[in-house]
Amino acid sequence: MTNYQFLQPYTFKNGITVKNRVVIPPMTETSAFEEGSVTTDELRYFSLHSGGVGMFISPVANVAASGKGFEGELSVAEDRFLPGLAKMASAMKLNGTKAILQIFHAGRMTNSKILRGEQPVSASAVAALRPGAETPRALTETEIEVLIKDFGQATRRAIQAGFDGVELHGANTYLIQQFFSPHSNRRTDQWGGSLTNRERFALAIIKRVHEVVAATTDKPFIIGYRISPEEIETPGIRLADTLKFIDTLAEQPLDYLHISQGHAFQTSLNDHADTEPVITKIRKQVAGRLPLIAVGSVETPADAEKVMAAGIDFVAIGREMLREPHWVQKVASGDEQAIRYTMSVADLDELGITPALWHFLTDHMHADMHVTTPHPS
Repeated sequence: MTNYQFLQPYTFKNGITVKNRVVIPPMTETSAFEEGSVTTDELRYFSLHSGGVGMFISPVANVAASGKGFEGELSVAEDRFLPGLAKMASAMKLNGTKAILQIFHAGRMTNSKILRGEQPVSASAVAALRPGAETPRALTETEIEVLIKDFGQATRRAIQAGFDGVELHGANTYLIQQFFSPHSNRRTDQWGGSLTNRERFALAIIKRVHEVVAATTDKPFIIGYRISPEEIETPGIRLADTLKFIDTLAEQPLDYLHISQGHAFQTSLNDHADTEPVITKIRKQVAGRLPLIAVGSVETPADAEKVMAAGIDFVAIGREMLREPHWVQKVASGDEQAIRYTMSVADLDELGITPALWHFLTDHMHADMHVTTPHPS
């Protein structure tokens, strides 16, 4: 079967057309150089996995040295990274795939060891609820304004490097989300307190990025935003506030909204009596104003088509794309029986999966990679 809806093209409001609705989501691969430069291992990984999907969203890149969240993380914080980023964009754009650079600041989700002795920063001096978390330093208003400009400069570098867009990482407990969260944001100035104030940092970044795009290029450029709908901390982000925020986001100069969840049809983490999938609630709230990307535990063509049938515009496929870089090509050619859903540790080099990425997947994330052979000791 080749008439799947996810194989159909999509044209954004800015005029950019993507060849299909399948997306590789941002997946941490911990394979950059220590100071943030792109490695040849990464370039090989990008080129091996590109070419089939409509959009390929990169692993996250920090916009400032203070935003580094883990070792082996990409950086877009300085112009000196441009040559490597240009090679990266080229590797991701094979066969018409659109390359999106995800940009972020880790905020409190890092530590002084990773930051080479510097204290982490965040909206407020509140530690994350995780073992060994360090208490961050609250950013000053001047530092906040500088970071907003850093996101703009990162966007300028993405344009110069040849990427087709950027995704603002407002999810997964990182800095943009930390400003929105009542757990990590206890500020009493214009950047905290009310929902309107907690939205302000994200909206200022979106505004700055949009201004930089307008000033840097006359070509269409995609600006996406990733969001995590809930937190389990108390106080923490709940769906009611998220839906209000999404209503605001839908009116911003964005091109898509990416919903970060462990399962595409996940229900509320906090209200277990609510059986309506969160993505359905968000689709209703957005009401067609922005295209949505759903992600989480999608492996088969039937899984992907179920997302389309739910009225979602794009489906992101992560771990399955690591196992099967030619997933889209095999579906499009009617060769679904050849799709690889399991893998051997002997396949790692063929798949461009570095030892660092494999260690991250199996030892840090405990991801189920459907491995048919024992994990090497």
